[in-house]
Amino acid sequence: MRYVRPLVQVGTVRPDDAHSLAGGWAWFNQVEVLSRQEPPAILPARDVPASRLATLTDPRPNIGGLSLDRPRVMGILNATPDSFSDGGKHAAAADAIAAGLRMREDGADILDVGGESTRPGAVTVPAGEETRRVVPVIAGLRDSGVLISADTRKADVARAALDAGAGLINDVSGFSYDPALQGVAAEAGVPVCVMHALGDPATMQDDPRYDDVLLDVYDYLDARIGALVAAGIPRGRIIADPGIGFGKTIQHNLALLSGLSLFHGLGVAILLGASRKGFIGKLGRAPLAESRAGGSIGVALAGVTQGVQMLRVHDVRDTVQAITLWRAAISGRADD
Repeated sequence: MRYVRPLVQVGTVRPDDAHSLAGGWAWFNQVEVLSRQEPPAILPARDVPASRLATLTDPRPNIGGLSLDRPRVMGILNATPDSFSDGGKHAAAADAIAAGLRMREDGADILDVGGESTRPGAVTVPAGEETRRVVPVIAGLRDSGVLISADTRKADVARAALDAGAGLINDVSGFSYDPALQGVAAEAGVPVCVMHALGDPATMQDDPRYDDVLLDVYDYLDARIGALVAAGIPRGRIIADPGIGFGKTIQHNLALLSGLSLFHGLGVAILLGASRKGFIGKLGRAPLAESRAGGSIGVALAGVTQGVQMLRVHDVRDTVQAITLWRAAISGRADD
């Protein structure tokens, strides 16, 4: 199999043979062709078969009413006692609701509410307890004017979250943990985010190995997207997340980040969730998770430069500000 990665540009001066990437702000006129058997090759975009070129260029449909012609920010709202960065801070529903409202004011487009930590080494939380944690928070935010995402692997939790006002399901297991979850999403008609993870959170960082991490993650997501489509979820309602930090070494994470544009070949919106991850702490010499905003924003902007449509972050205000200035600096004008 040959994989096609657009070599993405974001400047305002575009050659005549440039193609817009996924209907967004970036463009390309060359691609890198990758294979498991042959060395990489660079080709002009005009040499890409029409069907594959269309997959790269077709505008992505709105997700939950949000257009994807500009980067969208998903605020992380963990209603847990043990998440790696903010565990316990929002364990009380009132605290979580107040934090979500602050994120909305800071410019979040989506609030991702989770009741089960998926940090390395985390143990599974029973569905009843997870439901008890997230439902009051989602219900308290349902009229906030932002899209609410239920960050869960479990069908029962998702049903309760949707009833409470969630409009998106974000499953870090790629809809592989609970076979019933994809049916819940299909019946509800909501968008979904499918993520790659190598194994369970309890064991995923125990010596993770890949043949080729970029291509292996792509193949996994391609297969999971196919399964979701077969289950009745239209491709236009699917978001793909390569799962930075979920069963990956530092080098694995960096390989995925440098090759992010490959995932546009899946024909769906792309989400990048690297905020405050351990590799940022190590490379940025920031042992405390709450001190990793600068590194997190640097990685986020690298993703936006490759056309990533969604960023899952802890530091909403700083990220929104950074994106605003990035767009102004690239375009040479301030948005109205």
